Amino acid sequence: MTAHQEPRRDPKPMILPFPQPGELVRLAYRELHVAANGTPEEQQALGPHSQLARPWEPSTCADPGLRYEVWEWLEQVVIWLNHEYTWDTHALMPPCWPEHPHLVHEIAVIADQRRRSGLAKTSDALEEWHRYCLPTFVDRMQGRLRARCDDAHAPWPGRPSHSDYTATAQTQHREDLFAGDVDALPKPRSAAKQPPEGPRLGLVDLETGQLMGDAPDEVSPRPRTAKGPHE
Repeated sequence: MTAHQEPRRDPKPMILPFPQPGELVRLAYRELHVAANGTPEEQQALGPHSQLARPWEPSTCADPGLRYEVWEWLEQVVIWLNHEYTWDTHALMPPCWPEHPHLVHEIAVIADQRRRSGLAKTSDALEEWHRYCLPTFVDRMQGRLRARCDDAHAPWPGRPSHSDYTATAQTQHREDLFAGDVDALPKPRSAAKQPPEGPRLGLVDLETGQLMGDAPDEVSPRPRTAKGPHE
């Protein structure tokens, strides 16, 4: 080793791979893929598609094992994003992110979009994720947190206003407004004024085919000739 040579460092990867979800999360994604692309028989075997778990919307993941795997995956995604995509501390996702519902909702979508981009057969989707998805999320996060959780988790500033909004008096006032709007809609004509129409009977002249009345009791006698009714 010469005087100008630096000691060789231990080898390590320059970048880290995107975290992969657990087995139950992958199964949920597989079922969603079948729902979209499977045969009619495969799609029917899944049951109601509206009840399938969607990992990008954690509230749909009702199975406890699946739900826990979603949280574990999102935790790894946050660590990965903070390490791979953040240089300045103002863009770091705070360790208290699970206490911020607005971050939970968005991180789940960010993770799903990054997963799908990585599975694409071209780089187009990943370029879109880099250009739009991640930067706009960071901007929204900074606008909402405003450095409140840089040192420690801060209580929700909007809690007093939210409590006022959901107070009994305010809730009842809104319900009254909703009911008043519905009551102001034009009323449908009553059933008494619109009797259901049944089959209508009429008398037809068998020689000419002319309809002689709406009902037998509405037909008045008409003089006849050998050629039929007078016109």
